[in-house]
Amino acid sequence: MGIVGTGIYLPKYRMTAAEISESTNGVWTEQAVIEKLGILEKIIPGPNDGTQEMGVYAALDALNNTKTKPEEIDVILSIGEEWKEYPLTTTGIYIQEQIGAINAWAIDLQQRCGTTVSAMKIAQDMLMNDDSLNTALIVGGYRNVDFIDYTNSATSFMFNLSAGGGAIILKKNYGKNILLGTHIITDGSLSRNVRIEYGGSEKPINSQNIEKAYSSLNVFDEPYMKARLNEISMKNWMTCIDKAFEKSGIAKKELSFLCGLHFKRSMYAYILETLGLTFNDTIYLENYGHMGQVDQILILHLAQERQLLKKDSIISMIAAGIGYAWNANVIKWG
Repeated sequence: MGIVGTGIYLPKYRMTAAEISESTNGVWTEQAVIEKLGILEKIIPGPNDGTQEMGVYAALDALNNTKTKPEEIDVILSIGEEWKEYPLTTTGIYIQEQIGAINAWAIDLQQRCGTTVSAMKIAQDMLMNDDSLNTALIVGGYRNVDFIDYTNSATSFMFNLSAGGGAIILKKNYGKNILLGTHIITDGSLSRNVRIEYGGSEKPINSQNIEKAYSSLNVFDEPYMKARLNEISMKNWMTCIDKAFEKSGIAKKELSFLCGLHFKRSMYAYILETLGLTFNDTIYLENYGHMGQVDQILILHLAQERQLLKKDSIISMIAAGIGYAWNANVIKWG
């Protein structure tokens, strides 16, 4: 199964490092936001940039970039976030209708920031085991930035959250840009450590909590989460990368380009060094922020635009999502 191409939608609004600093009431200086959090500016949504609609825009961009007709799409896997225009509507089916994919069926998937890598594996397994499926569209939008309270220092690792939409088209027997191995780990001991407190059946939004409900993305039992992640996170990530390369039959030393997530600069530098790469072998999203599971698609999209990928480039997409999940895959380009 090969990657035919990508599509991206980026809202026009921006929030600078200085504005993030100001929103923290000066607890984080502009310089610290730039140097430690790795944000020069980030993308924020406008009034019409709903999660589902941004997915539609990204899907249309992917169709246009790859000269794919919507009728050619057999299945749509939505990776769009649960924070969307209307609760309980099915995003993939909405996107199917809006782009005219009349021969497809659609389903929504969710693993937070790990969803793109997981969805690519699911699409691969589906296409390779179902003769009726040849072309898959993975697509979604993201704007969880809406829930950030910049005065809450416990969530500073999420100050980079931004907004955007991404799409990737995959085709069976495409003959190039081949998705090889994938490995995924999840750890349920952290499943509710990061969550939005209000708006579900446990704590519905009401007149008493409405003022704080929409900035209630928070960390619960922060000491435990930090200790647990320090113990397992990097180990799990490296295991995913090692296993993905083992499944691909390619030596890890062949890795030449990384599609990661946006996170703090020092950690990104450490992972690059551990993998024998430099910042020239990736795109660090310091001018975009972290748009969740769209990050890998955005980096791949930008890498093609900037002609950073060569024939036989070995790419790895890596992801980690709250819950917690760790993911890695291997792609042979060209």
